[in-house]
Amino acid sequence: MSLETNQKPQTEEEKKKSEMLLFLSSSEEKEHFLSKANRKILKDPLDDNNPITVQVLGICSALAITVQLKPAIVMSLAVVFVMAFSNVIISILRNSIPSRIRIIVQLVVVAAMVILVDQILKAYAFDVSKQLSIFIGLIITNCIIMGRLEAFALGNGVYKSFLDGIGNAAGYGLILIVVAFFRELFGSGKLLGYEVLGHKGVTVAESTGLYALGYQDNGFFLLSPMALIVVGVLIWVQRARNRKLIEEN
Repeated sequence: MSLETNQKPQTEEEKKKSEMLLFLSSSEEKEHFLSKANRKILKDPLDDNNPITVQVLGICSALAITVQLKPAIVMSLAVVFVMAFSNVIISILRNSIPSRIRIIVQLVVVAAMVILVDQILKAYAFDVSKQLSIFIGLIITNCIIMGRLEAFALGNGVYKSFLDGIGNAAGYGLILIVVAFFRELFGSGKLLGYEVLGHKGVTVAESTGLYALGYQDNGFFLLSPMALIVVGVLIWVQRARNRKLIEEN
């Protein structure tokens, strides 16, 4: 005598609950973790869909914290952490968040992540925390983070949302680091606080490296307008390399 097991088809609500538990939708389960689509989500923000040079978002922090390389690196890592885990949390909760309060929920999640990062910096990198000052707190209202939560995490699974957060934060951080590299190098002759162009003495005879040849630091690189100029040069280089990014009049 054979026993037949009658399995009822899952309802839409049950499917959503199982997806939340597994962190993967049915389409994502069939897709390899490093598939072409997933690599595109991760790589596009680093180049053809960069948040700063293409979408022109997050310019304020590019002006404020790129005078030196170290704060720019720390800020980039902070945004990677906040953005990746905020995306994950919002994606997990996406089927439970009422539409009317979704922005409030997103702000609460991002604020919690930012507070965590701020406390870690104060505990283990207090000097950098003082340099970044209010700009760590302003991550809460960073339009890149809020935009990705709204546009991507609310409509996609956890893994894809995690990749999207990592990719966009890395694209943002890449521009910060490049801008900070040139501003610190040509503005003070240093990188990460170390003299790389030589030692600048009181006189040329006491100087070494390029300073011994009469080189002088360009103080203009330490001013905020120079950050915009460097970002503008990066935008020009990117569009010269990829003509598809040039907007039509």
